[in-house]
Amino acid sequence: MMDLKREGTFGQMLNKSRKILIVGAAGGLARILTSILSKANPEDQIIGVDSRPQVEEFKRENVQFLKIRYTRGNFEKLFRDNEFHAVYHLARMSHAYSNKSNLAQRLDLNIMGTNRILELALKFDVKKMIILSTYHVYGALSDNPTFIAEDAPLKASIKHPELRDVTEMDQLATNWMWKNQHRIETVVLRPCSIIGPQIRNSMSQYLTTKYVPLGVDFNPMFQFIHEFDMANILARSLKEVPTGIYNVAPDEVVSIKKAKEIIGLPTFKIPLITLSPMTLAVKKIWNFPDYLIEYIKFSCVIDNAELKKHLKDDFLRFSTKEALELLKLKL
Repeated sequence: MMDLKREGTFGQMLNKSRKILIVGAAGGLARILTSILSKANPEDQIIGVDSRPQVEEFKRENVQFLKIRYTRGNFEKLFRDNEFHAVYHLARMSHAYSNKSNLAQRLDLNIMGTNRILELALKFDVKKMIILSTYHVYGALSDNPTFIAEDAPLKASIKHPELRDVTEMDQLATNWMWKNQHRIETVVLRPCSIIGPQIRNSMSQYLTTKYVPLGVDFNPMFQFIHEFDMANILARSLKEVPTGIYNVAPDEVVSIKKAKEIIGLPTFKIPLITLSPMTLAVKKIWNFPDYLIEYIKFSCVIDNAELKKHLKDDFLRFSTKEALELLKLKL
């Protein structure tokens, strides 16, 4: 781990240009975002931090990566040494492998960690915060409306307590956003399923795994966004999207059966109504979070109207079919 107390020269080195902080910079989506931002705005300095090592070093001069522990002291020094113009918070600990044993750790990182970053952003006069949440906060329920708007209640943790940190982090961020909207511009994004060769979330693994359960009695509709399109929306949010909560999804929807057909891998077709009692046995051959069963039973389709008011209709490069076909690169 890097000791920021010994890295004092870094902040001094970058003190003449606009600085952008990306928290969670080792992730696949963050790497694409870093590449877009550094090329589009070469005069800006991008500082990425993560508790994990980066997979591949960035070669661009305006990008710096720091491996740090997510402690208040490290973040305090980071903010104090650098007058950040904007902060991307992409460091939500994945709930793809959620279970009771790591719930406390995820609560600490996702809720306490987010709170630390928000406090410091306000204290050090950051101009813009962009926070990545997820559409999972709405929950996959049998009575979901056809298209879920941003003001819908967050029901994800009602049936699955392991998603508590996901909904609480979102609520923390949105409450803070409205409370401080006159001091700092904040954007909270709730994307649909992000897929791509560099993404390792639960849905990408479900789509690219052979013989996963596929219901004969359920066929919910899904929205998929390619990783490059999601990173591009994050980048455009810096200048083009004002304070608010935004669902991020294409207009297109596709059934889960059609999505698996496009990927072209064999599936294990069973009545999903029997899957829940079999969960423990099935997990021995396929590791998946319990909540995902609900998402392959009931639709959770989100309304993108609010985002389109600012990014217009052409904000996506890849169609749903293209995004699914490109996912084959992971196979």
